[in-house]
Amino acid sequence: MSSDLPEYFFRVRENGALVFRVDTENRQRRIEMDQIAVVNIRNGEIKPHGDRTLSEDDIEVIRDWMAERQEVLAHRDIDDIHRAVDYLNLTAQWAQSRATEDQLENVTDALLLAMHDLRAVLVRKKADRLMKGD
Repeated sequence: MSSDLPEYFFRVRENGALVFRVDTENRQRRIEMDQIAVVNIRNGEIKPHGDRTLSEDDIEVIRDWMAERQEVLAHRDIDDIHRAVDYLNLTAQWAQSRATEDQLENVTDALLLAMHDLRAVLVRKKADRLMKGD
């Protein structure tokens, strides 16, 4: 089993990860995880944990993970937006066919404001793209 484990483990957190070195080669044959770094995806910062010095291999593995993680997050962002489009369509169908007056009263103002804000942003961004194309 120990040969199946990766050498590094990344505990994901909101803006990056804690990086651990996985060790199974000890006398007790236990899995030990030793924190070696803290990673910030947003600014690309890699901070060694405590007094540690990271090897070139450590840094390379961490940078590879960061690049892969950024791709995953970018994919999730666009997937979330496509889901939002689906939710808007489902919400329109709900409002038209199943919503009660009380339910509509409860959500109408919030939905209208959110959609107005979204529309304004999308129109402005579309205009900016069209102006760059000229």
